[in-house]
Amino acid sequence: MLSYQHIYHAGNLADVHKHALLAWTIDYLTRKPKPVSYLETHAGRGIYRLTAPEAQKTGEAAQGILRAEADGWFAPDHPYMRALTLARGRFGPEAYPGSPMIAALGLRPEDSLTLAELHPREHQALTEAMLFGQAVVKRQDGLEMALSSTPPTPRRGLMLIDPSYEVKADYAALPRLLAQIHRKWNVGIVMLWYPILQGRLHGPMLAELAAAFPDALRHEVGFPPAREGHGMIGSGIFVVNPPWGLAEEAARLSARFAAL
Repeated sequence: MLSYQHIYHAGNLADVHKHALLAWTIDYLTRKPKPVSYLETHAGRGIYRLTAPEAQKTGEAAQGILRAEADGWFAPDHPYMRALTLARGRFGPEAYPGSPMIAALGLRPEDSLTLAELHPREHQALTEAMLFGQAVVKRQDGLEMALSSTPPTPRRGLMLIDPSYEVKADYAALPRLLAQIHRKWNVGIVMLWYPILQGRLHGPMLAELAAAFPDALRHEVGFPPAREGHGMIGSGIFVVNPPWGLAEEAARLSARFAAL
């Protein structure tokens, strides 16, 4: 699907949820002196400017990352805040790092980074944003990349699957995809993000995933709609092979969101 552009939603509360857990997991993986593979299926442009007209139009960052910072949700040395500080230092004070940039800023030279983005403008922007690092940026369907690039080398690592869900068939396709990935890469951490909409379209997908992966971590947070008529009322993460400590980090986030 080529219509979705995340600039309208960058830094919103769903990003805070997803990116905080992602940054924590990357930090966990890089604590050991072993190389890591990071793969992402729907990477977007990598870096966003919260002063851009598109971001200003929705105002979602003001309710998301800017509010979280003002309210002290994260200590300065939290991996998410470290990534935000590094991104602002490299790209300017109004910059917000998307998930591929959070990964690039948290990984080491010995680690590998494979990103897929199909939208032509987003792919071009992503390629330019990643010039400083070691990323392989593919203009490819993300779900196809997920299958063709697994198992990666090194096998230790993380895949983020983060589709827009504008194509409703994604909900039905993703449980099968995760099962295929897991058969090929049974040691990989696979992190699937999904929106919680008022129609709860994610329900059957999560039931199927939970049956297939009973030991996975499922974490959901709720929040008010960004504006009148906006359908997203929460954010969910489903993690196959969750690392030790991620459940506790997720519980800490739950307390923050519960206070909204």
